[in-house]
Amino acid sequence: MVNVTEIINRYYDPATRQYQVLVEHSRQVADLAVKLAQRKPELAIDLDFLREAAMLHDIGIFRTDAPGIYCHGELPYLQHGVEGKKILMSLGLPRHALVCERHIGAGLTAQEIIDQKLPLEPRDMLPETLEEKLVTYADNFYSKSHIDKAKPLQKVLNSMAKYGEGTLQRMNYMVALFGSPDGLDQ
Repeated sequence: MVNVTEIINRYYDPATRQYQVLVEHSRQVADLAVKLAQRKPELAIDLDFLREAAMLHDIGIFRTDAPGIYCHGELPYLQHGVEGKKILMSLGLPRHALVCERHIGAGLTAQEIIDQKLPLEPRDMLPETLEEKLVTYADNFYSKSHIDKAKPLQKVLNSMAKYGEGTLQRMNYMVALFGSPDGLDQ
């Protein structure tokens, strides 16, 4: 088992609002991901890894410039996944690191990065494992800037549609695979 609290505390001061935002958002994502996984025992999802990965998926946000969530780093926010991967790889956590890199939106293809002129190296960053897909999926239902209840599924799908057919298809695949989360955060 990975000591998630120790890792987070290495990079975030627990007395800060930045820490509170990260941990609250990550707990929401972890709780939803685990609830969804528990509804699908036939998928044999590694629940311990899933919870750890969900808690660490945004570990790289402090390196980005996102003042609305108390992050005052140098990099564009979209790079938080790549930065999280670097951090977790340096700690010897390659599976967790891949969740960081692949969780943005519904995952990204190299072509989408090019077409949308995103500030990322153009390469595929698509969730591959069930755990990667589940963290990616659950993450879309919670905002770090408006931490309250989960967004309804239809609102998430409408948001994904703005990023193109490929993104929406990947999200619809995850809906079919894991089911709607509507009502699970009650």
